[in-house]
Amino acid sequence: MTAGSDSAQLAALRSTTGTALLAATVLASMVGFLDAYMVNVAIPSIGTALDAGVSQLQWVVTGYLLAVASLLLLAGALADHFGRRRILVVGLGIMFVASLACAAAPTVELLIAARAVQGVGGALVVPSSLALLNGTLRPADRTKGIGVWAGISTLGTTLGPYGGGWLIDHGSWRYVFLLNVPLIAAAYWVLRHVPEVERFRRPLSLDLLGGLLTVVGLGGIIYALTAGPSSGWTSAPVLLTGLVGVGCLVVLVPLEQRRAAPMVRTALFRIRQFVAINATTVLFYGALSAAAYLVVLQCQLQLGYSATAAGAALVPESVVFLLVSPLVGGLVARVGTRWPMSVGILLVAAGFAWLSAARPGDGYLTAVLPGAILWGLGLGLAVAPLTAAVLAAVDDSDLGEASAINDAASRVGGVILVALVPALIGAGGARDLAEPLADGYRTAMLVLAGVSVVGAVLTVLFVAPGRPPVAQMPAAQPRLHGCAVPTT
Repeated sequence: MTAGSDSAQLAALRSTTGTALLAATVLASMVGFLDAYMVNVAIPSIGTALDAGVSQLQWVVTGYLLAVASLLLLAGALADHFGRRRILVVGLGIMFVASLACAAAPTVELLIAARAVQGVGGALVVPSSLALLNGTLRPADRTKGIGVWAGISTLGTTLGPYGGGWLIDHGSWRYVFLLNVPLIAAAYWVLRHVPEVERFRRPLSLDLLGGLLTVVGLGGIIYALTAGPSSGWTSAPVLLTGLVGVGCLVVLVPLEQRRAAPMVRTALFRIRQFVAINATTVLFYGALSAAAYLVVLQCQLQLGYSATAAGAALVPESVVFLLVSPLVGGLVARVGTRWPMSVGILLVAAGFAWLSAARPGDGYLTAVLPGAILWGLGLGLAVAPLTAAVLAAVDDSDLGEASAINDAASRVGGVILVALVPALIGAGGARDLAEPLADGYRTAMLVLAGVSVVGAVLTVLFVAPGRPPVAQMPAAQPRLHGCAVPTT
């Protein structure tokens, strides 16, 4: 295909193709977001219906997150080579089949397996949907298109847990996994009007060994963290899988340094600010994911909320984030990224500390709402500066890879901290979460607040005080209770 025909394929936002493109990518992104986090509100019902223990319920959550985190970079390479639209279609198809399998799962073991397959589809959908939007719109329309995409996606993912809770209260936890089926069908229908832009394809250079080591490494560590509280930290399976996981990740570093086309260029990790911000990302976004999971569980199992009310408990966080985010770009342009980011992270930590005090008998307006507002305010201040600081640390030629690494860091942090939830609440060998949650919720939330504070300290110590270039200031990012979706 010629360059001229490629240029002709680029769409205006206000065109039939542009409208279809925006609709398809919003729907696809919502599918990925909902599958990742809407299951939180269904965990108590799943545990009761399938007689699942604490570690099994953890795998229902982390199985999806682990697959996405470990396959994300490989999926991005596939999208760049085979075409973003094509990979998006494949990913949606996998998620469609896996969602049906989740809804029909007769045992928790089959549910965990279906969730892992969902994660494979999610890994294909996540990088290809936004890349398709950014690569198919005309350059003049891309910023506006991403802004519209972010706003609509945020609205959908904010209301998603509420809708999922309503389905549980008025039907079954199985309906939560069916909620994405019409979204996927609608995405398929509108994708018929979206072309594949051939000129963005790159030679296929898959680092399969690096990808395998990443999957086994993260999987071994996550298994050890999940099984440790119930099986014992010194048990042979826990020790063996943990050591194998750590060993794979240790071997990954020199392997990537020697490969001609590595999955991740290790040269980027010689940049101090880049390393520090990604370390902050692991800590901060990990704490956000774990806290969102814990708060939903606490609302249902200790505060007596229905699934609907628990799904709506953190909606004010997203509302405040949406109100604050548009104002932060101008602030960062004046004062730089360091202080908005560090203050924002500290505000989120304060929100965790407030929420840690929520106990049975407490009212929503005093026990939950103030913490949710602090959480949203902190996110509004921290998210865009964090992304801008990552991008400002690297050369323009490395922006895409830097963004992908930061996205992967946020997801790795999420899967690790969520896997640690049983240990944080002292679940041990408990068969259900209610009893250990009663004793361990406050401690766990305060630990997560402390983890966030460490991220703020890293920001103060290692982020340069200068202002990022205007071209590197990101648009507002859609979120679901503290889980970022990069827009770069």
